[in-house]
Amino acid sequence: MKSKYLVLLSIVLFSCANEKRNQPVAKSIPQKQVKSSEFQSILDQADVVGTLLIYDLENKTFYSNDFKWADTGKLPASTFKIINSIIALETGVVESDSTMFTWDGQQRGLKIWEQDLIFRDAFHFSCVPCYQDVARSIGSERMNSWLRKLDYGTMKVDADNIDMFWLEGASRISPFQQIDFLNRFYKNELPIAPKTHAIMKKMMVIEKSQAYTLRGKTGWSIYKGNNNGWFIGYVETEKGTYFFAANVEPKGKFQQATFVSARKDVVYNALKQLKIID
Repeated sequence: MKSKYLVLLSIVLFSCANEKRNQPVAKSIPQKQVKSSEFQSILDQADVVGTLLIYDLENKTFYSNDFKWADTGKLPASTFKIINSIIALETGVVESDSTMFTWDGQQRGLKIWEQDLIFRDAFHFSCVPCYQDVARSIGSERMNSWLRKLDYGTMKVDADNIDMFWLEGASRISPFQQIDFLNRFYKNELPIAPKTHAIMKKMMVIEKSQAYTLRGKTGWSIYKGNNNGWFIGYVETEKGTYFFAANVEPKGKFQQATFVSARKDVVYNALKQLKIID
C-alpha cells in the first residue's frame, strides 16, 4: 500500500513539474517600484502634468510620480524615429547614417528641414518630412512585419496612414513599453544586425562627457488639440545604466517654447535628483 502511494505521489509531482515547465514564461516583473513626490514637484515646477519614469537597471527599480500614467499608451510622436530608423536600415531603405536626403525645394514645417540632410542629421533635427519619405518607402506591409518582430507598442498601420500613424490616430505606446524596448536595444536583444545596432547607438547620442553618455529622442504630437510630449532614452555612468521615459502635457495655458524645453528639463532634473548625473 505504501509503495503504491509513493508511486502515485511521484506521478503527481512529475505531472505538476511538467505542467509548470510547459506554461508560457511571463515577462519579468519589476522587483521594486518607488513613488517619488520629488518627481511630481519637478513636473509642477515645469507647469506640466504627466509621468517621469526612471529605471535603475542594476537594482531593477522603477521610480515615478505616477505609475498609472506610466502604464498608459500614448502616440509615440517622434520617439518613433528610433524604430523608423532601425527598420529603414534593416530593410535597406537607408544604407547608413550618412545617406543623403535631398530637399525638393518645397516649404517644410521648420527652416532647419529646408536643406539637404544626411540621415543622422535628419534624426537629430527630427525632420518629419524626411521620415515620412522613409516610412512610405518601407511600406505598410514591411512596417507591420518589423513592428511585430521588434514588439513595439500597439501601432495601427495601413497604406492610408503609413506616413502619419505615429503622429495621429490609434497607435499607442506607454512609458513602461518605451523603457522595455530601450532595455532590449541596450542589451542587444533585438533581432537586428550588429551594423544597425552600432549605427543607432551612435545616432542616439545626445550628450557625452567624462561622467556619462546620454542617448535618447524627444517627441511631440498635436492630435485633436492635445499636446503630447516625450523624452525617452538611457544614460550610462560609472555607477550603472538608467533608462528614462517622460510623457507630459501642458498644465495650464499652452506655451510652445516652455513646453518644448520642459520635456527634456524634467528628465535632467529627475536624474539629478536621484544623483545619477550632476
